[in-house]
Amino acid sequence: MNPWPVLKSYSGEKLARVALPVGGIGTGTVSLCGWGGWRHWETANRPAKGFTPTGQGSGPFFALRCARKGEAPVTRLLEGTLPVGDWEGQEGSGAANAGLPRFRGCTFHAAYPLAAVELSDPAVPLRATLEVFNPLIPGDADASGLPVALVRVRLKNPTKTAIAASVAAVLPNYVGMDGFELKLDDFRGRLYPTGASKNRNTWREAGGLRGLVLDSAGVAPTHPAWGNLALATTARRGVTHRTGWKDFAWGADSMLDFWDDFSADGKLGPRETQNDTPNSSLAVALEVPAGGERTVEFIIAWHFPNRENWGRSPGVERVIVGNFYTTQHADAWAAAAHAAKHWRRLERDTVAFVRGVAESDLPAEVREAALFNLSTLRSQTCFRTADGRFYGWEGIFDRQGSCHGSCTHVWNYEHATAHLFPALARSMREVEFSEYAMEEDGFMGFRVALPLKKSTSYRLAAADGQMGCLIKLHREWRLSGDTAWLRARWPWARRALEYAWLPGGWDADQDGVMEGCQHNTMDVEYFGPNPQMASWYLGALRAGEAMARALGEEDFAEKCRGLHERGRAWVDAKLFNGEYYEHEVRPAGTWEAVRSELVIGREQKNPADPDYQLGAGCLVDQLAGQVNAHFENLGHVLDAKHQRATLSAVLKHNRRRGFDGHFNHMRSYALGDETALLMASYPRGRRPARPFPYYTEVMTGFEYCVAVHLAQEGRAREALQVVRDIRARYDGRKRNPFDEAECGHHYARALNTWGLIPALTGFQYSALTQSLAFAASAKRVRWFWSTGAAWGMVELVPTRGRTKVTLTCDRGRLTLRSFAVGKTGKTFPRAKTLAPGRPLTVEM
Repeated sequence: MNPWPVLKSYSGEKLARVALPVGGIGTGTVSLCGWGGWRHWETANRPAKGFTPTGQGSGPFFALRCARKGEAPVTRLLEGTLPVGDWEGQEGSGAANAGLPRFRGCTFHAAYPLAAVELSDPAVPLRATLEVFNPLIPGDADASGLPVALVRVRLKNPTKTAIAASVAAVLPNYVGMDGFELKLDDFRGRLYPTGASKNRNTWREAGGLRGLVLDSAGVAPTHPAWGNLALATTARRGVTHRTGWKDFAWGADSMLDFWDDFSADGKLGPRETQNDTPNSSLAVALEVPAGGERTVEFIIAWHFPNRENWGRSPGVERVIVGNFYTTQHADAWAAAAHAAKHWRRLERDTVAFVRGVAESDLPAEVREAALFNLSTLRSQTCFRTADGRFYGWEGIFDRQGSCHGSCTHVWNYEHATAHLFPALARSMREVEFSEYAMEEDGFMGFRVALPLKKSTSYRLAAADGQMGCLIKLHREWRLSGDTAWLRARWPWARRALEYAWLPGGWDADQDGVMEGCQHNTMDVEYFGPNPQMASWYLGALRAGEAMARALGEEDFAEKCRGLHERGRAWVDAKLFNGEYYEHEVRPAGTWEAVRSELVIGREQKNPADPDYQLGAGCLVDQLAGQVNAHFENLGHVLDAKHQRATLSAVLKHNRRRGFDGHFNHMRSYALGDETALLMASYPRGRRPARPFPYYTEVMTGFEYCVAVHLAQEGRAREALQVVRDIRARYDGRKRNPFDEAECGHHYARALNTWGLIPALTGFQYSALTQSLAFAASAKRVRWFWSTGAAWGMVELVPTRGRTKVTLTCDRGRLTLRSFAVGKTGKTFPRAKTLAPGRPLTVEM
């Protein structure tokens, strides 16, 4: 019996778009599709949507052969029926393995990163489940960064007689191929992936595994797709293999020869091949007893060390910066052997984490959004260079990264990394607040260059990006409690805040209001005071005040406080229109009044009459900085009543039900009868002739920002509706529930879904004060919590005006001096230490 938790199940039409990325943080992934197919092999250091390696007449697959005694054997792919969208092409279906026999019944069960494809067929005497995962363990980035797909085939025999079975695994050797290099098929007029040369598969028995090593004797060792793979099993008996399939004049006959050989007796006989992409194949024979079940385990592992920098971005020199994961194990086989040795622990800890989230007393759409979007951390959006530092694209296009440099104004929105893998979050701050991203005057390029070199960052400052980094610096300090770490960053952080006050800058008159030219996450410059930049700036001033006081810089702290108070008063008085905050457009007049690094493409823009302004629009995330400030317990940066009214206005004016009548000249992320929040609306008219480009669009990261803010303000019902609307669009039929796109797949901004958990549970933790708090509840609840360094569950049991609280810790250690539920707090005479096996019970 599979002990994994299940959060969502897909079947029928809703299998079509499901593609769950399987792989570690910074390793690349391969996607397990809803029907059990394997697509999007994005392991060779670049995005590769749609790339399925094919060799000798097939793509990758798992297959089952089984037979009752005295009956003819049945052989099936361990997959369900192909989605109907794959049925048509210039020569019929163009999908790999399309014509092979399949199971008629298929259900995909998921609780990321756990996936189980349940298969059944009246003609097959066994029931089969394909269980697939890659370890995901908060606080352990290395265990969560293994380049493996762990596959367990579970066979259940419902009959009264034993059944002989065999499970086969096939993987083409695609070393040298990354889906980017293409060759023209002159006959068919189509392009197909190329790059393999003299690839070879070698049998190996070592490290408790039996299987094949896939490498190349012909691919250049400097090529980004050079490396090796492993296809292995933990089975000790009944293992047969092929290092390749037999070559035939008609290439499809290679598949015929394999299928006949495997179907005959469930074993594989040797074959010779000269193919550049030889198929590696394993088969494991076993018997499934009457009324019982058996499992077979396989590991797919990869090792591609030659990661380039942002080298395919325009104007960026290509340089190899390496992969951290390839420094941890000598090759793919070593990574597979490590995963096999620790499989039980890795699975146990992953299941504990997933179960904590999946079975907590939070609404299903919240658990789904929070867990499923963690897949972005493992996609090609994110990577770790050889030195272990963590970086991210904004997202990924089909064949290359989208918008390089760990873009500060996009990564401002995500809340997952700091709460689950804090060392990775700190590594981002260490780069941002350093000579690699900043200049001595406080300028911070919002895209960092690789390899890291002094003064090589992108020569453009983003107002929201720079201010948001200051709030995130406060977050990393709060969660770690490491003031020495903060002190080392502080000189750069102080200058980053002071940069706003330079002549020609964002707040040159130092009144707490950004009036200058403000490049921002809308990829334009706003001129004049506006709520979006105001919320980030005011939040940064509060964070700056708190950090300065902790470091003994009282004068600077007071200056930050004064600027915040004056700025807040002005914005509330001048920009709030009774419903929401507007943008007061103030053209610069001439470029001489604007610092050169605050605008891009000035020669095409008119500073006296700028296009792409928000103006009187009701912006979806006009209070984005407040969300981060709330998590830092910095209070309301603008009037609380005005903020509540603004959230109501966004829901009233920007929420659209049905898009058939909606004009959108940009990208379409919501269509037909779907419901979503528009980026901006103009309920009071006065729309600029050419507003900021994205105003007619819908983007989930911004919608989630609104949802998190609503939850923080105690408006859970409205927050849940926003989340429910989004997840209805990513239902498996219309879109992939594990890939929320913005400017590319797996967009980083959508990682802010993790913020829904602390926002709805009231979770607040400070390692500085060793304090922990949760919201009060009128009913018994169990919630997941995570500080990054430790995680577990809290149970609140209210009875007769009091609440019994039980805190458990599944991993890490947590020292507490105070604890609160709602407005009721408790200070311990002596510090309490929470650790695995040492729960804490408190009466409140």
